[in-house]
Amino acid sequence: MNTMFQIVKDQFLNFKIIRRMAKYDDRATYQSHYLGLAWEFLNPLIQIGIYYLVFGVALKHGDPEPGIPYLPWMVAGIAPWLYMNKTTLDASKSVYQQVGLVSKMKFPINVLPSIKIMGNLYSFWTMMAFALFLTFVSNIWLSILSIQFVYYFICMIALMFSFGIFNSTVSVLIRDWHITLQSILRVLFYMSGVLFNFATSNFPQPLIRLLELNPFYYVINGMRISLFSNGTMLQKPGLTIFFWSFVVLMAIFGSYLHNKFRSDFVDLI
Repeated sequence: MNTMFQIVKDQFLNFKIIRRMAKYDDRATYQSHYLGLAWEFLNPLIQIGIYYLVFGVALKHGDPEPGIPYLPWMVAGIAPWLYMNKTTLDASKSVYQQVGLVSKMKFPINVLPSIKIMGNLYSFWTMMAFALFLTFVSNIWLSILSIQFVYYFICMIALMFSFGIFNSTVSVLIRDWHITLQSILRVLFYMSGVLFNFATSNFPQPLIRLLELNPFYYVINGMRISLFSNGTMLQKPGLTIFFWSFVVLMAIFGSYLHNKFRSDFVDLI
């Protein structure tokens, strides 16, 4: 537990470095491309267009919830998913990609996943702004319940941090883990309620309750109910307790592994 608190403290103490390196990382990724950083926003938009054509038009999905068209509902869910998917994968390889650089500089290795977490936020906010635009176009307006979005944003960052510190360490110890993680996320995409609403589907209730335990679903569904003002985080307190228990346990275990093996990272790589 003390190790986890120390690692969290390091994130705040090195916040300026994290922010500066996140900006540099984004520019370095797209510096050789003609469109540059525009690709960070074009790629998600292209994916949204494809998913909407397949699931919204070809398969003729109706309104996932009464009074809420499919397109804004889908975008409100796919924006956090694309962010969490990319951040999970980027953070998992952050240590073995940059550990050589960090060993020559004076800041802790445990901030490397946070650089990816912050760097990917730029495209996330752009996609959420697009979701908000579609919501207003659909004549759906924000209410006092929309303030819940702040809570679910904190949930998302906490989840990404706990995953990041765990996956980045395991990826150094087991190099196949990053590829395994890609396969797991492909499955989770369809188990997180990104493209269809579990509650209005024909899924059996026991299966729905099981799928709701998915922490990705908790964040995605939470951001949707915040945007469309059709529920509160207090409706299912059991899911909230489960989510935070999962995040804390993952952070504790990941911090333990990181602290145990960090002195061997350079040798392991």
